[in-house]
Amino acid sequence: MRDHGGNLDWAIGHYGGSAADWIDLSTGVNRVPYPVPAVSPEAWTALPTRSAMDGLLRAARTAYRTKAPIVALAGAQAAIQLVPRLSAPGRARVLSPTYNEHAASLRAAGWQVEEVTRLADLEGTDLAIVVNPNNPDGQTHTPDALLSLVGRVGRLVVDESFGDITPALSLAPMAGREGLVVLRSFGKFYGLAGLRLGFALGAPGEIAAMEAMSGPWPISGAAIEIGTLALADAAWADATAQRLAAEAWDMDALARGHGWQPIGGTDLFRLYDTTDATAAQAHLARHQIWSRLFPYSPRWLRLGLPGAAPEWARLATALEG
Repeated sequence: MRDHGGNLDWAIGHYGGSAADWIDLSTGVNRVPYPVPAVSPEAWTALPTRSAMDGLLRAARTAYRTKAPIVALAGAQAAIQLVPRLSAPGRARVLSPTYNEHAASLRAAGWQVEEVTRLADLEGTDLAIVVNPNNPDGQTHTPDALLSLVGRVGRLVVDESFGDITPALSLAPMAGREGLVVLRSFGKFYGLAGLRLGFALGAPGEIAAMEAMSGPWPISGAAIEIGTLALADAAWADATAQRLAAEAWDMDALARGHGWQPIGGTDLFRLYDTTDATAAQAHLARHQIWSRLFPYSPRWLRLGLPGAAPEWARLATALEG
């Protein structure tokens, strides 16, 4: 397993306690999840139907403001595993630092991967990867800046796993053209990462290829039912986006009070310069709050936003301590 957030088992083994004792802020998953409705018995006992899947895809197109071909997959991670198989291995560039599974998946499939730090450096390659907004620093790029790469690279893949909070930056409405693939994650914004649901949008041939590679039942009946309802609930999404935006400011205020400097992030996670990230993580872990380190920076610490009021109180107490 590569370095990821969510490794709460390691924290428990090192610092003690049980899962119920901990607040896991090491991921960017919304800790106030969409209220899961009752799921029909058929979702568990019958194979998913085509009509149910079509309903999910209609809801996703509406939520993402697109008419593009779309395929549902077991999280954006499943799409990341399929992207290298859309064409023969060649040269790929990944705008970095970013989510480490993109480069790893490409290398495992035989691609030559170069990690670059400027958008302009992606030009001329067979496959270019951009995470927008980026994880972990929250860097964003305008749709025009990204679309200018289409035609200058063999294929542009834009990972919008945290795109629900920045709809104006999304390329989903422009998807469907050749050479552009857009990835979306359901679990992060809706707080249901365990549901394993995500989407890929692109040109008809690319989406048909991903659908064929993913097999006949790529997601569960429960994921279809819950995802369809949640994606259609625009009122919940609007209220959640407003809450997260306000709470991101609250989180930064707490961090500044502890001497940490906000250096980026999104409304689902914040990134701080802590001077000594390992010590900062250990300090929080002694209060059974888990955070995220990065192997390429000894100073960066990433924190997701707490959920209910008691979690905010625990974090404030830990930082004051």
